[in-house]
Amino acid sequence: MASMDQDIPESEKTPVTVVTGFLGAGKTTLVNYILREQNEWRIAIIENEFGEVNIDEGLVQENIAAKEDVVSMDNGCICCSVRGDLVRALNNLIPRRKDFHSILLETTGLADPAPIIMTFNSDAMIQDNFRIDSVVCMVDSKNVVSHLREIKPDDSVNEAVQQVAFSDRIVLNKLDLVSKEELAALREEILSINNSAIMIETERSRVDLGLILNQMSFSLDKTLELDPELLDDEEDEAAAPDQAPTEGADAEQPKPKKKKKHDLSQVSSVGLKFPGNFDVPKFNMFMSTLLQAKAADIYRSKGVLSFEGQGSTKFVFQGVHETINFGPASTPWGEDEERVSKIVFIGRNLNREELKRGLSECLVPPAAK
Repeated sequence: MASMDQDIPESEKTPVTVVTGFLGAGKTTLVNYILREQNEWRIAIIENEFGEVNIDEGLVQENIAAKEDVVSMDNGCICCSVRGDLVRALNNLIPRRKDFHSILLETTGLADPAPIIMTFNSDAMIQDNFRIDSVVCMVDSKNVVSHLREIKPDDSVNEAVQQVAFSDRIVLNKLDLVSKEELAALREEILSINNSAIMIETERSRVDLGLILNQMSFSLDKTLELDPELLDDEEDEAAAPDQAPTEGADAEQPKPKKKKKHDLSQVSSVGLKFPGNFDVPKFNMFMSTLLQAKAADIYRSKGVLSFEGQGSTKFVFQGVHETINFGPASTPWGEDEERVSKIVFIGRNLNREELKRGLSECLVPPAAK
């Protein structure tokens, strides 16, 4: 009798490109490019973010995904928000998976790729329908070296190093911000961590998608060389209670393997909402003073803002350390839309109350309107 447990050919599975990279590397800009400016690829994008206030909903196509889990685009792409776990998001895409050339999974800037890779090798339904095609690391060429060299406690993962090490495609982004000498030093730094990945140079996340999609470049064997315990059960691996020890009752039982953990004890996300309008000079002064004092500790800042005297214009900003990109959104505030500014800071040693108090002082008092 033939076995019913036959392997499904890899060619019949939908390829998934895992896009990783530290905070501010340009992942969301890449998503915007795919959703708005290219028409050759039909891609399902699974988007996630580290933060208690979801700003990226306002930055991915500037507010296309307000409430829906899946938003369809005119170019045949879709954007799907991870509102539960990754397995659930992928299962929701199974009925439509053959409509797409590829699925792009954007991880958070603080994500170690290893557990994500493990998900694709630990769930039968996922294994039957999807395959990891490649792991792509977006790199902020201006700031990544400081993150790669950051000293972590012995039992913690340096996420930036893990992201580079596990990738088979590394996109050197924001080349307009570095000199030729800095770029050469960056390439050498990356080669010291991963000398087998292909490096792709670009600006503003405008990547030739043919260089990162459908590459068939992911290797589980290589990944297991980096993390031999990747597929091990994290639970206690001691002998079962009814299994007798091999050398007497006092024989030492196997100890559970201790996995490295993320060092998030000092990294936090502060998400704030402010009804009303900001005063432009006060807001600019607050941000300038804040970045002068704490630019090294603020990995990422971003927001959707309403300003006094600017009519219905909605403003968005994204920052990496001291570098801020600021401008009007393509979609204005709606006539009946409540003016609520949303701001997120991600970094080390952030003081929520100080940030909230400082920004509150930048608001135009209701009596002054």
